[in-house]
Amino acid sequence: MPEPDGAPRGRDGRSRVQRAHGGGASGRDGPAYGALDLGTNNCRLLIARPARDGFRVVDSFSRIVRLGEGLSRTGRLDPAAMDRAYEALGLCAERVMRRGVESARLSAVATQACRQAENGAEFIERVRKGTGLRLRIIDPVEEARLSVEGCLNLIDPRAEAVLVIDVGGGSTELSWLRRSDGEMKTVGWMSAPLGVVTLAERHPEPQDAGDAWFEAMVGDMSAALTAGGFEDAEFRRLFADRKGHLVGTSGAITSLAGVHLNLRRYQRDLVDGLWMTRADCEAAAAKLKALGPKGRADEACIGPDRADLVLAGAAILEAVQRAWPSERVRVADRGLREGLLLQQMRAAKKATRRRRGRGRGRPQAAGAGGPET
Repeated sequence: MPEPDGAPRGRDGRSRVQRAHGGGASGRDGPAYGALDLGTNNCRLLIARPARDGFRVVDSFSRIVRLGEGLSRTGRLDPAAMDRAYEALGLCAERVMRRGVESARLSAVATQACRQAENGAEFIERVRKGTGLRLRIIDPVEEARLSVEGCLNLIDPRAEAVLVIDVGGGSTELSWLRRSDGEMKTVGWMSAPLGVVTLAERHPEPQDAGDAWFEAMVGDMSAALTAGGFEDAEFRRLFADRKGHLVGTSGAITSLAGVHLNLRRYQRDLVDGLWMTRADCEAAAAKLKALGPKGRADEACIGPDRADLVLAGAAILEAVQRAWPSERVRVADRGLREGLLLQQMRAAKKATRRRRGRGRGRPQAAGAGGPET
């Protein structure tokens, strides 16, 4: 989402989010790039222009569409859910056109819901015909890699090990990174088939919801982590020695951060990059449990659309923290879309350098550049 007016700014006049992405005046006249992520729960668009060290956001859009609603029971995308997503995608197409994003500079992807659904490809084709958007269904490997790419500049430079958690609506991607030769490199990853939508549908909140209900969700995610089978003794040693930390990217985790900060309205500039302790996460989850469904719906950083999902996200995070204990979590209001943008801009820069290199090496035409005869 766009940064709020009055966000804290440094001496250079840029906010923390702009500085983190390299935002600055140098990118103002560059071409616009777009990244669209259609997930199980959200439809999100980010439009940006290249800047010195990254990009500067010029427009964004986010809407909860619940495309994967009921998918775990039926194996198909529900007609009403497809209509909600289609409407949101139509609005995205309008923004893309209005901002002058050329088709070659738009990366549009779909994740778990369209991967899993029998009619996922059929919906993608409907979107192409109706809106002109060409969505590409990506596999979990690419989804995890892009999420890591978007969060790299939030990693503590002193850390020797990092676990990046991307909690989605239908799945959760985890990437284990370890420092080698001065760089963070992925040493393992997994995609757990549980996200906030699937977990909440599997465990509807009872009238007298208590610890047993929450623990059942934690237990399901813990079982999925065990089934994933990643094990690395060196990684565990680094975490035990407090030389590693978690990075959490998702609406569920940013909502927890907003509750922790007692925000009256969501402020990305305060949430993105926030450090939370494990005790902070547990206290925020306890507060959400005590509020109940109506109280959560009234929370400014949650709202009615997330009220029945946010505790599923908290349960997923709790399961990960039990499996990979760490006292620190870096909250990321960024991920897959930012990874897509950085990937596109890097590829464009390389292509420009190749063209310039070929131009310098091309023989000069006879008489070119010399005096007329």
